[in-house]
Amino acid sequence: MAESDVLVKVKEAREKAKQRKFSQSWDLSINLKGMDLKKPENRLNLEFQLPEGRGKEVKVAIIADSMAPAAKDIANLVIRKEEIDRLSKDPKSLKRIVEENDWFFGEISLMPLIGKTLGQVLGPKGKMPKPLPPNANLKAFAEAAKKSVRIKLVTTPVIHVPMGSDKMTDDQIANNINSLINFVKEKLPKGKNNIKSAYIKLTMGPAIKLPLKL
Repeated sequence: MAESDVLVKVKEAREKAKQRKFSQSWDLSINLKGMDLKKPENRLNLEFQLPEGRGKEVKVAIIADSMAPAAKDIANLVIRKEEIDRLSKDPKSLKRIVEENDWFFGEISLMPLIGKTLGQVLGPKGKMPKPLPPNANLKAFAEAAKKSVRIKLVTTPVIHVPMGSDKMTDDQIANNINSLINFVKEKLPKGKNNIKSAYIKLTMGPAIKLPLKL
């Protein structure tokens, strides 16, 4: 897929989208073919760091014990060990926290407790914390998460992934698109032959078909 061709389509998608007073998001849809999703090995649940980032604030929450002091300067929210039990008994507050934060990390020693007490809320939302090993570089983990997106392929042969915000340049969005499609292609059983089509759109704009020259 030639980068210049994708860039042309990104420009077209921006031109055809209605102007709004709020910031719109870029969304990529990849339609697949020849995928038997009844086979677990054909399903995907991956993370990918967009080279140009998300173009918006991405919030990170860290559930910590000994790492809590260091996490305070890095995370948007720090949940201390002694707060876990209280949160497990306050589903309304827990659900609000889950909705307000994009990524969760947990000190590895706390992961069994987190799974037992908070997992029933975090799990279904796809936000079970990623474990933080001892002496982890919290800043590096947080910065990587803020550029990352989830790639999920479970029951239907379509992948939906955010590519950034309308505040980003067309070149940045095109770079994110090309990088992600190439990544997905490598993870599919038949590579490019499993990709049927791909579309890009802004929140309030029409879907524009991308030229597939994989």
